[in-house]
Amino acid sequence: MFFKMPFVLLAIIIAIVLLDPFMPIEFKSACYATSLTIKSIIVFSLPLIIFGLLFKMAVNLSKQATQIIFLIFIAVCCSNFISTFLSHYIGIWVYKFDLSLAQPREGFDLEPLWYWELPKLIANDKAMFAGIILGIIAARLKGKLAQNIADWLESCITKILTSFTYLIPLFIAGFVVKMQFDGIILQILKEYTSIFAIVAVAQFSYIGLAYFIFPGSQGFIKSLKNMLPAAICGFSTMSSAASMPLTIMGAESNAHNKDLARSVIPATVNIHLVGDCFAIPIFAYAVLKNFNMTEPALLTYLIFTFYFVMSKFSVAAIPGGGIIVMLPILESYLGFNAEMMSLITALYILFDPVITCANVLGNGAFAKMIERLLAAMKKENWYNPLRQQL
Repeated sequence: MFFKMPFVLLAIIIAIVLLDPFMPIEFKSACYATSLTIKSIIVFSLPLIIFGLLFKMAVNLSKQATQIIFLIFIAVCCSNFISTFLSHYIGIWVYKFDLSLAQPREGFDLEPLWYWELPKLIANDKAMFAGIILGIIAARLKGKLAQNIADWLESCITKILTSFTYLIPLFIAGFVVKMQFDGIILQILKEYTSIFAIVAVAQFSYIGLAYFIFPGSQGFIKSLKNMLPAAICGFSTMSSAASMPLTIMGAESNAHNKDLARSVIPATVNIHLVGDCFAIPIFAYAVLKNFNMTEPALLTYLIFTFYFVMSKFSVAAIPGGGIIVMLPILESYLGFNAEMMSLITALYILFDPVITCANVLGNGAFAKMIERLLAAMKKENWYNPLRQQL
């Protein structure tokens, strides 16, 4: 079901649009209430998910606390930050589009049949930093115990996120019913065709530039050709992890140092996500404009970017996982409400094949960048201590 999710969501949207005249108002209210309930459950669970995944990441980094791992970690943060920050300027351009949605008719706002919201026990940013700090401390004091706890947390979180994936169609459906009731769903589908094209052009232009700057041993065209099988696999499976064997093969073909390529790709497959770094912010700007929200100031966007980049280390390797952990950040720093979060989730999942394809190609470019960086460090006599640790 995971790999068919975009088609499932597209079918749900079409079915709701066609069947809307035959749906009783009580049924529509129940669908909307169900979506709000699922949203409350997701938001309630996210601090645990973020803590557990970042705890696991910190334990692994601390356990393998070598200079090369630290270098890769810093490079991932810088790469994700640059691509996310560049998305700000594309988002500003998108924000100037005429995307203002029609307002609901006076007195015809759809009300949920019930409303149930779980309390928020801990802020997501506190869970984020707690996971990193406690993971490092635990790994230093009790390495084996910390690894066992990290593995158990990862197992629990995988089950939770898998359950969320099954709930996503219901989560989206209720808000699609709400937007169709308000008379704006067809307008959204029409307007976002151009947004999808803009996101795709931004992603692949940036990645193409990276392959041009870091040509490796094969040159620009040959390097892209070597990564093409992995990119096609990412597009069809919507999973960077499932595409990893082909990504490693492509990165090895493009590299002088085959061992380095085999080390970099597995370490970064789920945390270096160029496709997400372009898609989510650009979609966010379009959604903000659609709902007549204020364009974020540069300082606000910088704070959003910081937490966005940190949260990339807590993304699970399942379709839709990239957007699920971003929902509270969008809510806290860009002012998203429940309907906006539902819309951006639907957009992300519908565009997930292209996003994953971009992530896979971006990982291949990142491996080339690390090789070039280490080559530069070798000239400065910084390379030998790192080489011994590969």
